Amino acid sequence: MNNRSQRSNSASHIMAVVFGIIILLIVVSQCSNASSNNVSMFDTSYNSSYNSSSNSTGGQGTTADATVVPWDYRVTEGEVGDLVGGDMTILPDNQLMANDDQYGTGDKVWTLQYMTANLKENDQGKAAVTLSTWNPIKSYKTKAAATADLDRLKVKLKTKVKLVGVYKTKLDDKTRQFAVLRLPTGQQVKQPIDEKRYSTLKSAKEADIIMEEIHDHSQFDLAYSKFRGWAS
Repeated sequence: MNNRSQRSNSASHIMAVVFGIIILLIVVSQCSNASSNNVSMFDTSYNSSYNSSSNSTGGQGTTADATVVPWDYRVTEGEVGDLVGGDMTILPDNQLMANDDQYGTGDKVWTLQYMTANLKENDQGKAAVTLSTWNPIKSYKTKAAATADLDRLKVKLKTKVKLVGVYKTKLDDKTRQFAVLRLPTGQQVKQPIDEKRYSTLKSAKEADIIMEEIHDHSQFDLAYSKFRGWAS
């Protein structure tokens, strides 16, 4: 009887171990599948094509075929309209923003506003640009304070950039010249040029230009470059 009981207990113990191993394998398999399914949902990889100061796009957001970049800033004068909880509307456009400085209805106010651009490349490799509406970032009691922040976000400078090349086109006996430049943020820009500049740039590898850096207000190290003219 004792031997039978011992054999029965051993068999039960073995079955319990085997059953436990099977359950463990099922759980591991399910976790593995869940992990692989979540890769596409929570993938944090991104394209860093627009950033000249850091190799990321940070808060500006990028998809496989489109990039959102800081495009422009401006300072506008307005008047406080309705007070809505801790927020306020800014007239005349009734834009809603935080009332951080305890403004009252009718107070004069200056706002710093921003615009973003959605850059998307089509099948021919040409960029299509979709601009956002103007959105307020911050309010100021004086124009000088608002302009000071604006000047930090939009910076003009003289610099050298890569000259991709120059070329001519002819239509109906009319000749036009163009220069193609590569800006630090990676995008190429085409600019019409006169015959004199064409001759100067024809054998050049670089060109002196005036460039404007549009910084991301939420991550200042991120910036988008724009051509703003020839430096010489």
